[in-house]
Amino acid sequence: MRVSKIPTKKAKHVNKFGKLILEDGAVFDGMGFGYTTTVFGEAVFNTGMVGYTEALTDPSYSGQILALTYPLVGNYGVPDPSIKDTDGIRKFFESDKIQPRGLVIHELSMMASHWNMVMTLDEWLYNEKIPGISGIDTRALTVKLRTKGVMMAALAVSDKEIDEQDLKKKLESAKKYNDEEFMGAVSTKEPQIYGTGIDSIVVVDTGVKNAILRNVRKLGYKVIRVPWNYSAEKILAYNPKGVVLSNGPGDPVKCADTMKTAKTLIEKNVPTLGICLGAQILGLAGGANTYKLKYGHRGQNKSCIDLDNNQVYVTSQNHGYCIDPDSLKKTDFKLWFTNTDDKTVEGIKHKEKKIIAVQFHPEASPGPFDCMFVFEELKKLVGEENAKR
Repeated sequence: MRVSKIPTKKAKHVNKFGKLILEDGAVFDGMGFGYTTTVFGEAVFNTGMVGYTEALTDPSYSGQILALTYPLVGNYGVPDPSIKDTDGIRKFFESDKIQPRGLVIHELSMMASHWNMVMTLDEWLYNEKIPGISGIDTRALTVKLRTKGVMMAALAVSDKEIDEQDLKKKLESAKKYNDEEFMGAVSTKEPQIYGTGIDSIVVVDTGVKNAILRNVRKLGYKVIRVPWNYSAEKILAYNPKGVVLSNGPGDPVKCADTMKTAKTLIEKNVPTLGICLGAQILGLAGGANTYKLKYGHRGQNKSCIDLDNNQVYVTSQNHGYCIDPDSLKKTDFKLWFTNTDDKTVEGIKHKEKKIIAVQFHPEASPGPFDCMFVFEELKKLVGEENAKR
């Protein structure tokens, strides 16, 4: 019998000085790993148990310092970033690079082993010039962020002692997350086409995850990925069967061009699906308001209820902004999904037009695949009789 050897690698970009400082003055000392540098960003936490590869390449984390609450991270390493599927979409990653500015974990696995591994987590961070810190109490950090809300933070990894006071001064003058513009960094610059065929779906890229592209392809459509500020006229010139407004980072009100496009899509009754940031943009385009959550929803264990059938689904989520439910009353949208924990808006449907949107991630990656049927709902809007739930 032939026995295949599973790859095993040891961490090597480790045992550096590491310091995380929050804007409220809290200081966390730990072991620095990955790349030696100092970064500033909004500190947020993710409650998922697995999926650090997918989470770290999710463009929605752009501008943030990501803390993972699961205690042991890095044990299964990182797969080959260059592998793509038959449509040219990266197979194991959600974008072309690590998106958060830094990573915070409780314990880094000093040994990684997995059949699909080509490098360790610290090696990956080093290659992409991202700092990480291990050995801190992520429970205390998470409690603080849940109590006080997300806040700006500084993460320093160094080969020598870190000047705490100097780092605090630099944090005070760092640009705030809410003031940043992200679309230029996360959106495609030119249209990209995946797959072949006559019928197409246009995906407006405000920081799209590759899993969204993969799942639209699975529906049988050619995917045309366009920049975030593409006009409705340019989009409709492709004669698409439908449109997807993608996920992405930052405050939705900063996506004025996308909002203008969304208004036209609603007016012309173009079959449209909004996901995460795309849902907020559709809500704003329809006359609703949005607001920033205290600490956001980030993880793979967020339960939502489908108000059409009272079915509860476990969803994957990553967002810091949300649609104001009271403001929906002045629009032509109605609630579709709500969060079972805090009753926030998780999905909306237009009362008359072929427009739907969900705040969670139906494509998962990582996370449960309970809500993959949302893509079939788009297919129904298009008018496909073979759409199924």
